Amino acid sequence: MTTIVPTLFEAFLSENIHSDDTISKEQADELFLFFKQHLLFNWQNANNGCEGRADAICVLLDHWNIPNYKAWVFGGAYLKGHIGGLKQNWNYHVAPLLAVKLNGQILYYVLDPATADSLLPAYEWAASITELAHSYYCIRQSHWYIFPTNRISKNKWNTRNKQNRKWMIHCLKGINGLTATGKARLSFNKASIKNTLLAFEQAKRNNPLRSGIED
Repeated sequence: MTTIVPTLFEAFLSENIHSDDTISKEQADELFLFFKQHLLFNWQNANNGCEGRADAICVLLDHWNIPNYKAWVFGGAYLKGHIGGLKQNWNYHVAPLLAVKLNGQILYYVLDPATADSLLPAYEWAASITELAHSYYCIRQSHWYIFPTNRISKNKWNTRNKQNRKWMIHCLKGINGLTATGKARLSFNKASIKNTLLAFEQAKRNNPLRSGIED
């Protein structure tokens, strides 16, 4: 019997992220629990704002000098125009990725309480949200916020800027400001959006890993 591999590594979109900067598995688990329980993140609202939630976590990790990346997974129909799709009818999904040193090896774990109850290796994470083979996953630097919708290439992604920093805060508030409904909500939620921004800045002061990264 032929075993169908649900997801494939997309080397063309991936970047070289090898680094000796790592954290321990215990530290990675601590980070997962920290973000899973943090009031800024509504993990039950999994159908809105994965880019914003992922970037918010990565910005915090950057602030704490904790090495981080992003894992992206795409349905085959969306990325390559053939069969293959993700659960919940997603075209793609993104989550933070942690470099973990375990038993002398560097492993990469996805931090995504929206889809899992614990850290998962990148392949297992991608496979767990694949509804129909094939999906394709890639690993990229964390400063890339999103890709242009009309063409997904390796080098023409949109990095962090003032506009998508606003989107990040809107996502944490549960608002998609790119939709007509979202734009209406923005005008009526200015005070609560400001409070979300203040809460995000406050979160920077609460590094759960006081010891920092490993040597």
